[in-house]
Amino acid sequence: MRFLPHLFEKNRAWAARHTEHDPAFFERLCAIQRPDYLWIGCADSRVPANAIVGMAPGELFVHRNVGNVVHADDQNCVAVVQYAIEVLRVSHVIVCGHYRCGGIQAAFGPSMTGPIEAWISHIRKVRVQHADELSGLPDDDARWKRLCDLNVIEQVRVLSGLPIVLDAWARGQQLDIHGWIYDLHDGLLRDLEVSVNAPPK
Repeated sequence: MRFLPHLFEKNRAWAARHTEHDPAFFERLCAIQRPDYLWIGCADSRVPANAIVGMAPGELFVHRNVGNVVHADDQNCVAVVQYAIEVLRVSHVIVCGHYRCGGIQAAFGPSMTGPIEAWISHIRKVRVQHADELSGLPDDDARWKRLCDLNVIEQVRVLSGLPIVLDAWARGQQLDIHGWIYDLHDGLLRDLEVSVNAPPK
């Protein structure tokens, strides 16, 4: 334990708290996971998925990336979606963005180099698609906030068109897709009212 010993200490304290409160906690956690929810969120350290919905380990299957992007060419994200739907049989997929997201803010800035620019390009496309609406807002903060919403809405649309999702609906599997946003200012989630449970018509 030469490196980051304080994190190992925190881990031991965390494990001890759980076993003190519930001696069988880790034994139950070793059982096959059966979460009902897949959470696709941002990698931002201020948005811990389980914590903000008050769920324990094992209750929420989680995928996180910069800007909570869903893209058909992202094998990592699509593999998580496939596993969640076909193996875990989740009933709900939640795409959750958050206000003051650095990935969203980057979509307003100059081009960058390397993989981050390829990733942010997905969000830049959303910005361009909604350029008229965004330009009509009073200031940069309002545009940033609105693009956070619009990005979640777009990811719900992309997700609902993935073959894995369409196949699940075709075989009658219950699967609802939701778009939420988290506000760092008050710690509250907001439903963007774009939930879908059937293929687009």
